[in-house]
Amino acid sequence: MRCGSHRTGTPESPAFPARPYDLIKEVTIALVLVALLTAGLAALFSSPDERPVTLGSWSRADSADFTTTAVSELGGTSATAEYGPPYNHTPGAGQKIGPIGLQSLAGVRVPIDTANDFVIQPLRQAPEPPLVTDALTAWSAAPASRQQAWTSAYSDALGKAPDSDPAHVAPGDYGPVPVLTARLLELAQSGALDGELLTEGGKFYQTDYTRPLLFLGDGSYFADLAQSRHLTGDQWGMMNETGNYPGQPWLWLYTFWYQIDPFKSSDNADALIWGLMALLSLVLVLVPFIPGIRSIPRWTRVYRLIWRDYYRAQQRSPR
Repeated sequence: MRCGSHRTGTPESPAFPARPYDLIKEVTIALVLVALLTAGLAALFSSPDERPVTLGSWSRADSADFTTTAVSELGGTSATAEYGPPYNHTPGAGQKIGPIGLQSLAGVRVPIDTANDFVIQPLRQAPEPPLVTDALTAWSAAPASRQQAWTSAYSDALGKAPDSDPAHVAPGDYGPVPVLTARLLELAQSGALDGELLTEGGKFYQTDYTRPLLFLGDGSYFADLAQSRHLTGDQWGMMNETGNYPGQPWLWLYTFWYQIDPFKSSDNADALIWGLMALLSLVLVLVPFIPGIRSIPRWTRVYRLIWRDYYRAQQRSPR
């Protein structure tokens, strides 16, 4: 052996002659070829690098949907506001397996008041002109029934306006709601709202994206993006990457159940499929201990097909 090369054989064994061999050169060539091959395949077959969806990009792309969603958050009628545990104590909400409410068992672990957390608190944290300050004061002073009447009336008016544009809403008694949602839209379009929701709770590290994601999910913009990129449940989205790129194929069994009834049309689909997969996983673990099932390989003699070379050699060997 010598630096950069080695020799096979020894002078004492002429049957195995020695020859020079540059190990460093081989390693270098292999490293370069593998690096080029990896880069080339990654360029050809890697998933697209989609830009992140934020409250800012949503509000700039579809301001009407953002405003409509903000009104539902303020009025407590959004999906998050009525979701139940782990976010709030909405009566009767949450998925069940039979009589067992899985969400209720876990309890409210991430308490969220959509009106306060998504709208009022971010507005209070940002520097506000007097008009918005007065609107916040009027909102806080009003009873819950009055707040509900304002948001309900404004939500109906937005639905009737052309393209749900707040600028074309018919006059009505909406209280401070138009001022609050208009200012929230300004914060979102400037990018400030994303930061406001991330820093709520006084956390130093901004790594909890629960609030921005829930706000996004309550609108139709995020769902429409998922639909266009083949990521929804009825498109086998759980095992897809963005677009038509394949993703996690090992999740086919989990996402398969979302395509068929009774799971497909059930409001408890998530809980039912979770329970079914837990049962199937338990059966898989217990296969060696279940009479009948554990004997299937012996009955079908599949093992003889797998080890056919061994059994073929056994038949040819003299006994």
